[in-house]
Amino acid sequence: MGSFSIFLVLIVLVAFLLVVVIMVQNPKGGGLSSSFGGGGTQQLGGVKKTTDFLDKSTWALAVMLVLLILASNFAIDNSNQTLESKALNTEEIETQALPFDNSQDLTLPVDNN
Repeated sequence: MGSFSIFLVLIVLVAFLLVVVIMVQNPKGGGLSSSFGGGGTQQLGGVKKTTDFLDKSTWALAVMLVLLILASNFAIDNSNQTLESKALNTEEIETQALPFDNSQDLTLPVDNN
């Protein structure tokens, strides 16, 4: 398994975790953060600490995702590729004439009425 494949697996994993963390958050104060410590009871550190954890984990996963994407660029194997575009190479372009059959009459009938 090449290094680029490892980066690809890590990018997909971090992206999935980022989606899960974002979906758990509720901007109106509901969601997971209200179920931990809601109703005046302090469970698992309370609402404030749960919201802080989700906020910090969102930023950490987002930064990790960007860094993994940038680092994966260096893992791509470019040793067998040339830097010039093949589209700009005009020497290898071959032109081929299209066959045309002259035996068919291509004129349209004209109605002079």
